[in-house]
Amino acid sequence: MTTDVDFWFDPLCPWAWMASRWMLEVEKVRDVSTTFHVMSLAVLNSGRDLSDDYVRMLETEGWIGVRACIAVEQRYGSGALRDFYTALGTRYHLGKEPRNAETVRAALAELDLDPGIADEAQTDQYDEAVTASHHEGMGPVGMDVGTPVVRVNGMSLFGPVISPAPKGEAAGDLFDGFVKVTAYPGFFELKRTRTADPIFD
Repeated sequence: MTTDVDFWFDPLCPWAWMASRWMLEVEKVRDVSTTFHVMSLAVLNSGRDLSDDYVRMLETEGWIGVRACIAVEQRYGSGALRDFYTALGTRYHLGKEPRNAETVRAALAELDLDPGIADEAQTDQYDEAVTASHHEGMGPVGMDVGTPVVRVNGMSLFGPVISPAPKGEAAGDLFDGFVKVTAYPGFFELKRTRTADPIFD
């Protein structure tokens, strides 16, 4: 029987990108179907005491990607959102392209999606939908975590934070363990100091 997984991401986050590539690999070795959803680091961090540089980054780069993702989902469906996340994330994280309207427009064009979404994503018309999607994902895990958030069998956890994304059966093994710890309602946290940056391959 297929296991349905819901995955919340902000395209800005390299760690969410790594975990999303892991889930796509899991689908090759387990009977799993992943549905992607939008969360927003800008919404999450609104009103928090953060460095000026981080606040500036969220203000200038943090909204356009999530707005475009929500627009794609609303107009074309969750399958298109999945493909758009791959196109945009590849440009953001592997291509190191600027996180701006031109990059969003290029990702849309790659998939033959309406390039006008890049213009709409520079307005606040999708902010209510972004915020609703964000809270749907973050509500069950609380606001002390970030992205990704993964929900499986009705239970949600932040993470995993991984680098690089495992391949093949190693990806499946990690997923099996994730499902087991997620299933226990009293499980809250495992952690060790991060010693590697995101390794993209």
